[in-house]
Amino acid sequence: MTGRQEQLTLPFAESGRSSVGIEWELALVDADSGDLRQVANTVLEGVRREDGSPDPNIAQELLLNTVEVISRPSKTVREAADDLAESIGRIREVTDPLRVELMCAGTHPFGRWDHQRVTDKQRYNTLIDRTQWWGRQMLIYGVHVHVGIEDRAKVLPIQRAMHTVFAHLQSLSASSPFWGGEDTGYASNRALMFQQLPTAGLGFQFAEWSELEHYVGDMMHTGVIDGFDEVRWDIRPSPKFGTLEMRICDGITNLTELRAISALTHCLVEHFSTMIDEGRELPALPAWFLQENKWRSARYGMDAIIILDAEGNEGLVTDDVARLIGELAPVAERLGCSAELADLKVTLRRGASYQRQRAVARKNAGELDAVVASLVKEMRADRPL
Repeated sequence: MTGRQEQLTLPFAESGRSSVGIEWELALVDADSGDLRQVANTVLEGVRREDGSPDPNIAQELLLNTVEVISRPSKTVREAADDLAESIGRIREVTDPLRVELMCAGTHPFGRWDHQRVTDKQRYNTLIDRTQWWGRQMLIYGVHVHVGIEDRAKVLPIQRAMHTVFAHLQSLSASSPFWGGEDTGYASNRALMFQQLPTAGLGFQFAEWSELEHYVGDMMHTGVIDGFDEVRWDIRPSPKFGTLEMRICDGITNLTELRAISALTHCLVEHFSTMIDEGRELPALPAWFLQENKWRSARYGMDAIIILDAEGNEGLVTDDVARLIGELAPVAERLGCSAELADLKVTLRRGASYQRQRAVARKNAGELDAVVASLVKEMRADRPL
């Protein structure tokens, strides 16, 4: 085989500055047992439009126990979240008569990965064929937040800067302490599971767009990927949409915390974009500190002591979240998400989902069906309980 001859070009679509879109993966669980139900195809058929076409805001996922709700590109986090709530209402019209509930967390507390069925789609079949045991283990749920970048030259600097707040987002959203009925000892077991897939994990910090193009060209030439959407980094450019996509978060259990964590993400991207406009240097951390921060936040969640800067200074992640809430207040006002950003204080006060799940398990002698019931209630209530 001869070497790759031509440099791949990766166009970056136009999008409005700091437009925002949210993708929320939801588990389908039995209303009585709390176990996962393989009814995604029934749901997707039931939410078709009057003309028979699929609903573009409700999508299939890897497993038949999952559906994903997708917002339209929006100006505010509130608008995007309202989109998601509307889609959830449509889904419930199908699932309620089936005695199926919606639930979200980074993992299902007691679901068995080997009992789940894969969606019959070429992309997913290829993934499972290639990744085998690790691919079949991907009984996980997440939230992706897209933020529009108006200038391609800003994308990689903002991506590098967003890595410095990776641990904040992962700790706040951590919701996967249990795996297959066992307490893993981690706040986010999902974070470490997902990075086992090829091209998943923290990814590379490229300085120039041409380096990203070279990487993608090499990966396609050697058959590692067939297209850019198979680059599964935790923070990745999305050339198709003209956004930076944050894929850090565990599945978020309720709409209030979804809005709050999305608002933090939205504000951070806009903050770093403004720093570029003002000619200020963006923060960055060496790869070895980023890897350590990812592990610490996955392991300890809200109790993580993270590395804050390139000099190696450390601090409690919750203290730094509190600092960011104050620092980003003017940005939130500009983006119309002041109330949503302030709701992060609810999570700081009541604990992240993994802490609430463990509290329910302790109260119920370790019975994890009670944990599922609490997650279902939070989804219904639209707030942490």
